[in-house]
Amino acid sequence: MVHKFKVKTLAQAEMADITRQVAALAGEHGPAGGVCHIFVPHTTCGLAINENADPDVKRDIIAKLDDAIGEDFDYRHGEGNSPAHIKSVLVGPSLSVFLENKALQLGTWQGIYLCEYDGPRTREVWVKFLKD
Repeated sequence: MVHKFKVKTLAQAEMADITRQVAALAGEHGPAGGVCHIFVPHTTCGLAINENADPDVKRDIIAKLDDAIGEDFDYRHGEGNSPAHIKSVLVGPSLSVFLENKALQLGTWQGIYLCEYDGPRTREVWVKFLKD
């Protein structure tokens, strides 16, 4: 079974922390042990696991991606969001996290992020659990 939830992003580029939503699904629907797969069915956002203690990390990631994949290129895609497509390819649309006792097995400083590159928008996140 696939569990889905929505995330409303507030900026053109942001890293929205979705750790709590995924952890809540794991606690309610996940197996005692297994794997949690997280996926976004979008082409201009992605998913990442990174530090959730210092907000400057998110700012730095967004700034460096903007610097590396800027608007100053002769993109052919007519919608004007080619940088968002490229960033989402680099970050990727899916993650897997181990589960133990229905809890996500993340490192001390790790959080799960929906990485928005073409917002603000309402995004959908899909979560599926596999049992050991």
